[in-house]
Amino acid sequence: MSRGKYSVLEKLAILEEVSNGEIGFLAAAKKYEINKTTLMRWQRRYQTCGYEGLERRTHLQSYSAELKLRAVKDYLEGGLSQYQVIAKYKIVSTRQLFNWVNKYNGHSSLKAYKGEAIAEHFQVSYQQVYQWVKKFEDGGQDALKDGRGRKKAPEELTEADQQKLKMKQMEHEMERLRLKMHS
Repeated sequence: MSRGKYSVLEKLAILEEVSNGEIGFLAAAKKYEINKTTLMRWQRRYQTCGYEGLERRTHLQSYSAELKLRAVKDYLEGGLSQYQVIAKYKIVSTRQLFNWVNKYNGHSSLKAYKGEAIAEHFQVSYQQVYQWVKKFEDGGQDALKDGRGRKKAPEELTEADQQKLKMKQMEHEMERLRLKMHS
């Protein structure tokens, strides 16, 4: 197995080997060429979020401002350890929690990210907002234009499309003349 390229099932098998007592953390880390901290993180994520906690993340996890504040207060005032807090609120990592704690201690706002607020306001998913921002950054405003149903320029039309267009124009002209005669 190449280092850092473990599937969810492989991660589960390694964790099961450790939890069954077949091998210790250090021995497993050495055997599978994994950092001990990474192995411990897998275990925490599996305990917290189950199977999904071991999947590779293809998008950013979003958290509400309320959840962030409750997590920070539980950590600072509630006597819970960092690991208890991330387990309780299903937070991806202790690093994420510490970023929120630093913002809170620095009297910065723990607002939801702009993308989260926009998603909530327009009642779309955060992933959709993320994709729109990515398109805009890659291709500017033109990349956001919806091309569905747009009319093609005459030079873009195929021979068959040109014939269909002429037929529609003739049908419209005939209907116009028919209505004119009956008026």
